[in-house]
Amino acid sequence: MRTRYSFSSRRTRKTKNIRKQRKKYPDVLQEIVGSSDIILEVLDARFIEETRNLEIENKIKNKKKILIYILNKSDLIYKLKKKDMSKLIPNVLVSCTKRRGIKELRDLIKKESRKLNKSLEKKYDKILVGVIGYPNTGKSSLINLLVGKSVAGTGAEAGFTRGLQKLKLNQDIHLLDSPGVIPKKEYSSIKNEALAKHTIVGGRSFSQIKNPEMVIDVIMKKFPDVLEKHYKVKSNGDAEILLEKLGKKLNYLKKGGVVDEDKTARKILKEWQIGKIRV
Repeated sequence: MRTRYSFSSRRTRKTKNIRKQRKKYPDVLQEIVGSSDIILEVLDARFIEETRNLEIENKIKNKKKILIYILNKSDLIYKLKKKDMSKLIPNVLVSCTKRRGIKELRDLIKKESRKLNKSLEKKYDKILVGVIGYPNTGKSSLINLLVGKSVAGTGAEAGFTRGLQKLKLNQDIHLLDSPGVIPKKEYSSIKNEALAKHTIVGGRSFSQIKNPEMVIDVIMKKFPDVLEKHYKVKSNGDAEILLEKLGKKLNYLKKGGVVDEDKTARKILKEWQIGKIRV
């Protein structure tokens, strides 16, 4: 079977969407960091370090704002390492799909808000809680659960939220929802490794990424046996073999019985991004 992905010979073009995001989203983040009293950074519990925005975290800490780490999609992992939890204080383990951890988070927000009202004498002002994170980490779903109704738009694909939204948690606390943002220095990258990372964590949609076979290769190296076990296909850790066997199993074939590797790879990435595959 012919290898269709090459780390050195292919370059991914920047789309009009990306150019718009690079211009607009940093300004939105600056606005949220500057105006919020408390900031929730929504992380993917499967990829904690990969979905942290250290650049923004440092700005938040320099401005002495309260930062709470939200470890979402906890239902997609078997176990969290204590060392991962200990360096993210305070944190709340959440599953939006299973509606877990929402009360704990709501109580923590109210607790920190009371401290702010007392220390800053903001008794007559609204507490603003900014919500930030990579695309597709579940920010809007989290807000809907916190508020108790569908007020923030949600979608399975990256970049669903288009602009800044101000939403009411209660009389004293308002939430600021924002578009998902990949750190500027990463988003400007056209390196295959960066593109693969963004696709794996859901920052780039399975439907838009070029060379999806390359991303499957990266997933299999980073998470050995996960795809083989999920699809019940033996491949000896070889992405080409996995795509060949799975494509035949799914009957994703072109003329002449040749496996459609692109369609097979996107099938895997879609199920990966919507949370059908546990790690």
